[in-house]
Amino acid sequence: MKKRLLTLIFTLFVGTFSVFAQMSDPTSWTFSQKKTGDNEYALTFKATIQSGWTVYSMSTPAGGPMPTSITIEKVGEGIELVGTAEESEPSKKHDDVFGVDVWYYSNNYTVTQKIKVTDPSITTVKGSVEFQACQEGACVPGEKDFAIELGNKGADKATVAVADETKDATEDDSLWLFFWVAFGSGLLAVVMPCVFPMIPMTVSFFMHGDSNKAKAKAKAIFFALSIVGIYTALGLIISFLLGPGFINWLSTNWLPNICFFIIFMIFAASFFGAFEIVLPSWLVNKSDKQADKGGYIGAFFMAFTLVLVSFSCTAPIVGTVLVEAARGSVLRPIIGMLGFSIAVALPFGFFSFFPSKLSNLPKSGGWLNAVKVVLGFVEVALGFKFLMVADQTYHWGLLDREIYIAIWVAVFTLQALYLMGKIKFAHDSDLPYIGVPRLIMIIITMSFVIYLIPGMFGAPLKALAGYFPPQETIDFDINRIVRDNAKEIMKSGVQVGGTQGAASAASNEPVKYSDFLHLPHGLDGYFDYDQALKAAQAQDKPLFIDFTGHGCVNCREMEQSVWSDPRVLEMLKNDYIIVALYVDDKTKLPAEEVYVSEYDGKKKNTLGKKNTDFQIKQFESNAQPNYILLDSRKGNDKVLKPHVLQPARGYNKDRDAFVKFLQDGLKEYKARAGK
Repeated sequence: MKKRLLTLIFTLFVGTFSVFAQMSDPTSWTFSQKKTGDNEYALTFKATIQSGWTVYSMSTPAGGPMPTSITIEKVGEGIELVGTAEESEPSKKHDDVFGVDVWYYSNNYTVTQKIKVTDPSITTVKGSVEFQACQEGACVPGEKDFAIELGNKGADKATVAVADETKDATEDDSLWLFFWVAFGSGLLAVVMPCVFPMIPMTVSFFMHGDSNKAKAKAKAIFFALSIVGIYTALGLIISFLLGPGFINWLSTNWLPNICFFIIFMIFAASFFGAFEIVLPSWLVNKSDKQADKGGYIGAFFMAFTLVLVSFSCTAPIVGTVLVEAARGSVLRPIIGMLGFSIAVALPFGFFSFFPSKLSNLPKSGGWLNAVKVVLGFVEVALGFKFLMVADQTYHWGLLDREIYIAIWVAVFTLQALYLMGKIKFAHDSDLPYIGVPRLIMIIITMSFVIYLIPGMFGAPLKALAGYFPPQETIDFDINRIVRDNAKEIMKSGVQVGGTQGAASAASNEPVKYSDFLHLPHGLDGYFDYDQALKAAQAQDKPLFIDFTGHGCVNCREMEQSVWSDPRVLEMLKNDYIIVALYVDDKTKLPAEEVYVSEYDGKKKNTLGKKNTDFQIKQFESNAQPNYILLDSRKGNDKVLKPHVLQPARGYNKDRDAFVKFLQDGLKEYKARAGK
């Protein structure tokens, strides 16, 4: 609390001086090349990132933070790209603000792009790297130009693109979490009809097949360890076959996501009893013969036989774990299969040591098939996530938010009806009554369905943000309809809530860029500084400048947690003219607005570059979010004091501080005007 108070005081009263210290670039880049063949080179781009900052992968999904991009000049005019860029291994986390999984880098980041030079006159490769660096409280867009001399001279200086060995705590936590998820999946596999009955059979075989009980226990433990080894080897093979570059492609391209969707539907159909996924009988029989040889070799092949025989039940679960693993780092398939296999092998090792406990196991029966069917419903729901990724990335418009949620409502309603015994599949037993465990599952499932239903009408459902399409895709959003109706009433001049509606600008000039840029919470405003300044002058209001970005995580957090405060919304609606200046927008400027910056001598040809240049030149800052209160009166466009609220660590969600920031700015504006 003390640290937070000191930060607040410093920001509000020393903001005038701190703004000049906000020019920052938390990265340093090196560029090199290595000749790999006749006129072929591997270009390496390496960033060293300051502690506490992150840079985002080139494969960051659409709708997330700004991904890194590399532009190489003269591609197609003497230079050819060989394959796609390969990045060092990223960390992964789910971003609740954007509702997507993001891939990011801390400390170091390396990209390698192979090229072939077809024009002998080209001796230097030129281009630029665009990126966004973020820490809690600030995001900084960056652009680095490079000129790499080709030839053998730079070969010894080349930086080889390898997986970054420095892992931060977030990645470690993510891997541990995935381990336990995979472990839980393994426990589910144990209660499958193809696995559960084999526990007493297998343990009894080891305990009665050898007069030496200690030796029998040792073989049983080796059998359990063999299960772990077989499954983990599968994860190891997947990891080495794919590699980080292919894994990133799996995560974002439409083709693998559609394939994963189809695979999940096949798995679900198998669980529902439509068919069984089986391996060739000759493979199972051959492994079974090897198991008859006895000894440790026999124990290993008995484990292998178990894996093969149980394939019809475990394949969908193993496939689900591997699909999720393949969408992360190269370690995830190994970690996933290790967790899964330990859970599968655990009962065999445990009951080998304590065979008397076998009598406590529940008897096989219809409940085993019920577990399969319930998992089938879950597979259907999760499978649609992959279709959603492809739909959002390529803007097909197939799965709007309400359609997606409706599918989930239908799936889990059917699951509840199944648990009640109202739906019966081919391999189900009769259900004479509902037991307590099944009743608990019914209550949980129906509660989940009831929780989902408001999401079809605009409820945010924040707990499941990563599994649903963005809020903007919903057609029937009650909150948006209410806001739009209120705006229409205000435009007609009718008094609403004691506030007389007024025109938002001095003329009928349309708001520039409003066809694709929008303010949060239904606020009205502008996206061009000059146009907003004219409106503020016409209405005699101070100007609220919001330097923001599409990929700015901290900007979205501020909008969700602070701008949503009723006090903040009231002041922004009634007392200020808002202009949101996106520093990462790629919209091309009209030819007559393109210019060369006096600051860095570079051409500014996009809306984002223009806004970034304006922020740097006028306010000597390049961080986002950055909020400026401006005295808009003609001849007096000076920054109000306190003129900058730059959110910092532990402070960027302080609603009271933001309200005071707006109140102080408005008070000073009125004092200057003699009001």
